[in-house]
Amino acid sequence: MSEGAVKVLYRLKKSGYKGYLCGGAVRDLMLGRRPKDWDIGTDARPQRVRRLFRNSRIIGRRFRLVHIFFRDQIIEVATFRAAQEDGDMDDEAGELVRDDGGRILRDNRYGSIGEDVWRRDFTANALYYNIADFSIIDYAGGVEDLNNGVLRLLGDPETRYREDPVRMLRAVRFAAKLGFRIATETESPISAFAPLLADVPAARLFEEMLKLFLAGSAVASFEKLRQYGLFAHLFPDTDA
Repeated sequence: MSEGAVKVLYRLKKSGYKGYLCGGAVRDLMLGRRPKDWDIGTDARPQRVRRLFRNSRIIGRRFRLVHIFFRDQIIEVATFRAAQEDGDMDDEAGELVRDDGGRILRDNRYGSIGEDVWRRDFTANALYYNIADFSIIDYAGGVEDLNNGVLRLLGDPETRYREDPVRMLRAVRFAAKLGFRIATETESPISAFAPLLADVPAARLFEEMLKLFLAGSAVASFEKLRQYGLFAHLFPDTDA
């Protein structure tokens, strides 16, 4: 466990908030891998987290997060998000805003851990580690999918890809990195939905390309991008 992540979790607990290690860190630890990123989910709102940690700042517009800075790492803290309902709300309640195509522009509508889990992308990334009793909280069958080497989207795949087309690239990246099989219902819409990548800001695509090609599984990532028809929408000249 990251020393910084442990400090954050226990300070949240001591201050009366719930805090759980979540996402890729839990997945990688359960697979015997060394996590690169340390993410924490909490019921504390971003401004309250910011007040608890002087070595922090609030970042993001689409997702409002708190980065807590330690000497050699950054711990990312996100407030639990609620069920998806359109419309703006005040700053305390949060907000969720979509474009006409269903893509999420801002997603800061706050909720509980039981709601937050269904806002995550894949079952393998929807696990929470609870320091209160050292347990793994699994609402969506993530442990079973980890054991079976299956990458499965939470919710309806077509809806989830419309909300955020980058999820198609994440499916490829995690499958290549972990050596997992993409579940049939998760992979089926990818080729047809690949053109949605045209609406993703270049900065997000660039960040995802770095993760795809500079994290030790570049060849497998390239082959899967080609397999699902994604490569042509990212590098059309090279594809030609």
